[in-house]
This record gives sequence, structure tokens and C-alpha cells, in this order.
Amino acid sequence: MRITIATSPAEIDALRPAWERLYEPEHYTIFQTFELNRMAAEHFGDRETPYVVLAESDSSIALIPAAARNHSGEMTLLGETLFDYRDVLHAGSHEALSAAWNEIAKLQRPFACFALRPEARKRWGHIPTHDFANAPRVGHDEMDCDEFRAQHNKLGMYCRRLIKRGVHFHARAGCNRRLLRMIYENKAYQFANEPNNIFLDPRRREFMVAACEALGDACEVFTLESDTHLVAGLVTFRDETARLFYTIYFDPAWAKFSPGTVLIYEATARTLGEGLDCDYMTGEYGYKNRLATSMVPLVRVEASAEELAQAAARPRAAA
Repeated sequence: MRITIATSPAEIDALRPAWERLYEPEHYTIFQTFELNRMAAEHFGDRETPYVVLAESDSSIALIPAAARNHSGEMTLLGETLFDYRDVLHAGSHEALSAAWNEIAKLQRPFACFALRPEARKRWGHIPTHDFANAPRVGHDEMDCDEFRAQHNKLGMYCRRLIKRGVHFHARAGCNRRLLRMIYENKAYQFANEPNNIFLDPRRREFMVAACEALGDACEVFTLESDTHLVAGLVTFRDETARLFYTIYFDPAWAKFSPGTVLIYEATARTLGEGLDCDYMTGEYGYKNRLATSMVPLVRVEASAEELAQAAARPRAAA
């Protein structure tokens, strides 16, 4: 078994060829891409020290994009608070993945991260998981664009009211740094008094601006705009078969027209028209549930050092 451990962005660079061989868009999300993890390792290095483990044998290969939280010593996965769907990368028999987890377990630290999707759980073996939250979604196999619009005709009426007031829908590229900075700064101050507002932290806002630019065509920003005024903004990521609705912002001055929900409605209809699923991502909120056709159950991983060591040592079935 060949083990490589990267504890700095420069060392992570050496893992890029193996990382990109392992990453298959149909099995993983953008949160497992080399680019985003490399950026997170550098941008948040003073908060999380990388501990990326690559294990390779003749019959398998695995990569765990781990990090140690500097304030607590707890192990987690790269991405600070900003990566929504977490996972390890793996191909072949179980040997490499077990070996990689053994390297993490040797540190004798607890491990925690969220949120794993159902298809990811098979790669986590015996490591303890717990129910976490649901991710509302609209599947293009459950409803097409016309059916969706017909089911939510009231939102269509709200959309027409906004158009009459000079507000128009736009699709923007994720490389528009000025627009992204505006969305995240407005998002931060809109909910400035909420303790869970992660975007009050300027470092996180700057990361999102840089990450969206780096993702290129995989990041799209949908907006409702009146002249040069931003009424609502939606940051999305494109996966193999789905569009992920990551951040929604709306101007409270337009609240009576429900611009945030209208923007999600319009972006959803257009996404279904493209033959893609709409993933509203972690957390059930009224505006999501109102539009969703199904829920994806997510889990969190939480293991003590002892539980992690026991799980890593137990035999696993081949993935």
C-alpha cells in the first residue's frame, strides 16, 4: 500500500493527477473537485490544517480530503463551513479506503462533518452517521417545466407584477466578481443579527467570490434587476445532472412581491426546461418546501477518536 499525506497547499498540488482521476462528476459533487478543495486549503489554512490522505494499491485507490480544525483539534473535511455535500473519493476494492481511514485514525482525534448524501454513505463504511437534515429538490423526471409553472401559477403572477415594475430576469456568469461580492455583502447585512449567518465573515465572502470565478461555466448567477438595482440574486452550481441552488438573496424593500421565491421559481422552471434536476440543498425552509417535489435525507458524521479507530479497523465490503 502506498500512502501519501499532504499537509499544505503545495503538497496537495502533487496529488492533483490522482485526485482528478478519482473525481467522476456522475458520482460526486463540485465540493469534491480538486480546485475547490485546493482553494479552501489555502484560503482557510489558519483555521483548518490540511491532512489529505491518498492511499493506493494495485486494486484500489482512495483519497480523504481531511483537515484538522485548529481551534479544537477535531478532524473534518476541507471546506470550512462552506462546502455543503461532503465525501471521500474511492475506486476499486476496499483496501485503499480502509488504509486511508487508518491514517486518519492514527491521529487519535474525533472526526465530524456534514452533510452526506445517501449515495455517499456506502463509502463511509462503519463510521457512525446520524440523521442531519433534508435537501428539498425538484426532479425533472417528476415534473417538467410546463407542469411546474402550472402548479405554481401564483408565483407566475408575482413574476409578471415585477416585470410590470421594470424588474427583469437575467442569467449571469459566475466570473462576475462585482455582482457576487454585492450578493454576499447584502446577504451578510440582511441577516446581521442572526448568529448562524456565516457570511458575516468577510473571509468566507471573499472565498465564495473567488470560488465562483474559478468554477467558470459550472457557476451561474440568476438575478432580478431593476435598471442597475439588484432586487434578488441566486448563486447556483452545475453538477452532472443537477443545478444546485447555493445562495439566495433578496432586497427587503421588495419583500411584498416575494422576489427571492419568484427568482427560485423562475430558475427552477428554466432548469427543468434544460432537463436538469433542481437541488435546493441543505435545510427545509418554507420557500423551498413550497416548490419541492421530494426530499433527499442527509446525514452527519460524528465519531470519537475511539469510534473512528474501531470503524477503520473493521472489515469492509468492496464498494
